[in-house]
Amino acid sequence: MKKIFFAAMLSVSIVSACSKRGVTTDPTYVPPFIQPLAAGVTLQGSLPFPFGAAVNVNLLKNNTAYRALVIKEYNSLTPENAMKPATLHPQENTYNWDDADYLVDFARQNNKRVHGHTLVWYKSLPSWIKNYQGNTAAWENLLKTHIQTIVTHFKGKVASWDVVNEAFEDDGTLRNSIWVQKLGPDYIARCFQYAHEADPDAQLFYNDFGHEYGATKRTVILNLINNMKSRGIPINGIGMQMHTRYNMTESNWTAAITTAAQTGLKVHISELDVALNPDNNQNLTLTTALAETQAQKYLFIVKAYNAIPKAQQFGITTWNVSDADTWITGNYNRPDWPLPFDSNYNRKPAYQGILDGVK
Repeated sequence: MKKIFFAAMLSVSIVSACSKRGVTTDPTYVPPFIQPLAAGVTLQGSLPFPFGAAVNVNLLKNNTAYRALVIKEYNSLTPENAMKPATLHPQENTYNWDDADYLVDFARQNNKRVHGHTLVWYKSLPSWIKNYQGNTAAWENLLKTHIQTIVTHFKGKVASWDVVNEAFEDDGTLRNSIWVQKLGPDYIARCFQYAHEADPDAQLFYNDFGHEYGATKRTVILNLINNMKSRGIPINGIGMQMHTRYNMTESNWTAAITTAAQTGLKVHISELDVALNPDNNQNLTLTTALAETQAQKYLFIVKAYNAIPKAQQFGITTWNVSDADTWITGNYNRPDWPLPFDSNYNRKPAYQGILDGVK
């Protein structure tokens, strides 16, 4: 990797613990200097697999810098929140398509793939589902109708779906979600069947975090996937979130990626960010050394991913675009800089790390 320099150290402040975009730039901020790229070099144009971002529809509509960067750098888009159940299906007989349709139309106009996120999750449930009264058959109809109405609406427009999201706890046990309580553990397989019936051409993924933590959770996820494969359940891929941190053991990343590929399914690093402040140090600032360390971690992850069979490379997606838009600062109430672009939408050393990962 080429040596990368900063012209100045960066500093940020937290504006709100509940804000998804809790990073602002200091008045003394100087954009980082990194080596100039050849004309026309972009992430989407330089990588041999799709490179995407989870995007915020409000920012797409109202932030011209954000919109321009998404158009320039990415060829796969995931909705950050616009397709989650509470957003898309707020009432039993009401679907709110506005933001999701906007994203799909934006993607089609700019020749980008859309990966839908997410049909079934234990979080982001509207109150009507949380409070639903009905027998097992009624709950099954609720699940099927929810999935098939959404997938049918986007048939031919959304290429792939995170069908079920985060069904397991960190200790490897099945999460005691409302879906398990009402429909039993095999609801997962039926979700995939219902989605496939609605759009046989869509690629269907199981998505979860923690593959890189260690073998415990990773093994139960792989067991689930291999069991569904053996039963003929229509599953096409594994979504590995990879909300990770700079001091994660690199062998853990390699193990997560290679074992996922051993299933023979497509592998999607679906929500990548590399946190630099996992210890929640409120006084931490971004230094040249820390930024270059992050670049090396991005390089390592991309290189490990690029080593799996090409036919299984569904792509890498970062969870949002810049440090100004990351979920981490608000969720953990700390300064952090986990993404390849800084809060002014300038390239960071991590950008070059991603490019170097496929060299």
